[in-house]
Amino acid sequence: MLFQLDPRVAKLLAAIVLPWAIAVPATLPGQTDTASPLMARGVVFHDVNGDQRLDNGDRRLAGMRLSNGRDIAMTGDQGQYEIPLDDDSILFLVKPRGYRTRLAANNLPLFYYIHKPAGSPRLQFPGVAPTGPLPASIDFPLYSRDEPETFQVILFGDTQSRDATEIGYMNRTTIHELIGSSAAFGVTLGDILFDDLSLYDYHNQSVAMIGVPWHNVLGNHDLNLDTVERRFANETFEGNFGPSYYSFDHGPVHFLVLDNIDWHLPPGEARPRYKGAFGDRQLEFVRNDLAKIPDDQFVVLFMHIPLPNCEDARALYRLIEKRPLCFSVSAHRHIHEHRFLGEADGWMGETPHHHVVNVTVCGSWWSGRKNADGIPHGMMADGAPRGYSIVTFDEGNYKLDFKASGMPADEQIRIMTPDEITSGNSSSAVIFVNVFNGSSRSTVRYRVDGSETWLEMAPLESVDPEYLARYWGEQMIVPSIKPKLSRPAVSAHLWSSLLPDLSPGVHLLEVRTTDMHGREFGGHRLIRVIADR
Repeated sequence: MLFQLDPRVAKLLAAIVLPWAIAVPATLPGQTDTASPLMARGVVFHDVNGDQRLDNGDRRLAGMRLSNGRDIAMTGDQGQYEIPLDDDSILFLVKPRGYRTRLAANNLPLFYYIHKPAGSPRLQFPGVAPTGPLPASIDFPLYSRDEPETFQVILFGDTQSRDATEIGYMNRTTIHELIGSSAAFGVTLGDILFDDLSLYDYHNQSVAMIGVPWHNVLGNHDLNLDTVERRFANETFEGNFGPSYYSFDHGPVHFLVLDNIDWHLPPGEARPRYKGAFGDRQLEFVRNDLAKIPDDQFVVLFMHIPLPNCEDARALYRLIEKRPLCFSVSAHRHIHEHRFLGEADGWMGETPHHHVVNVTVCGSWWSGRKNADGIPHGMMADGAPRGYSIVTFDEGNYKLDFKASGMPADEQIRIMTPDEITSGNSSSAVIFVNVFNGSSRSTVRYRVDGSETWLEMAPLESVDPEYLARYWGEQMIVPSIKPKLSRPAVSAHLWSSLLPDLSPGVHLLEVRTTDMHGREFGGHRLIRVIADR
């Protein structure tokens, strides 16, 4: 059994499954260096006149950081640097606070130079065209901008479109409502596509309509699956987005975009597979990168596979666990969950590490019956709706908000209980509440008919009954609905309680939840109690 049905969930299903069913319509890790490294040289400068060239009126910038994916070089007094490369390298600038890099047409940051003289090998999806010999000077222009202490970042979990139709779903459910956002930038946390990498251009053009710079994390469905060599698995990703791991500053925060997809061929097997791992080279980059910033600077890590599921996670923990301000975000699992990693997880910091498994834009892979707009509901396996997160950074603090696509921002919970209850049985009726952004640090209370007393609800390790009803309804009653919903998963943000004794009539049930930041959200539902005959 992949999940165990709580008896209280089974009781509620009797009230909701059949009515719902009747209504159903028909160096990357493992990369090796070549023997004779080249030496890349150039200048980092403030491009005052915006012509992308180093002119007499431009200001050369000292103390800027550049990396080859392992080492960190610093620019000198005249903005000059040098760093070794090999013939399969991506040189990148660690963007400093108060500046932006150039942007491509699709709002993709151009902070890197790819050096692949022979280009990518022949693969199903194009990678990088031959870059030719290393230029004599690889210069990086920067442009000043205000980066205040308080800013917001949009986080997309797996957008994961199979085809152009599903990119259209993304546009109508998510992109449309974000156009004109005031966020500083956005991030897609991997599985940008669902293996068909020819769709990157359409996807990137769509996300660019939001109007903010956009960063992308490598996911296991963003790989060149027709190669058995790890060092060639990122070629198409690199051709579109540059390095699969790097870092940058925005405001007071240091961000690390990481690649924890290790594509490898197990001994004795014919086909490669992936596992969660960072690899020695990338971990060395993280070590060198963090050594160049203050010990008390806020650090945020973006990745695809949840951090605890990486085989070398503890090596990364050792690099960040002494920092007083640090949290991390992943996606991959198509649920939404707050984890607080402690000693049992191998974390040795003074306080638990907050790791968020982010809600996905595609929900359960754009699956489920379609709504009136012809878009699958895509409810995630933990009962949360598909959507995205917005993180607000404010002078050393951060708050992560869950936003369900197409729903009001304050719609943060779903209350589940029978619409009608027979008097005499009301005290055995169960309330379930799914708090979409809830965590072990949340509290949930309810009251009936405006009572002065709010009653505490208990966290419940079980599947969401609404999702379970949809799953069985779609699997068993409407088998033609495809793609299929994924199997129900135990929810990390479900609460339950028994109702008190209620007299016949209509009653108002109110629910309030307080999150880890002390913010309160709520909802309500009407319950009818019928006199027992």
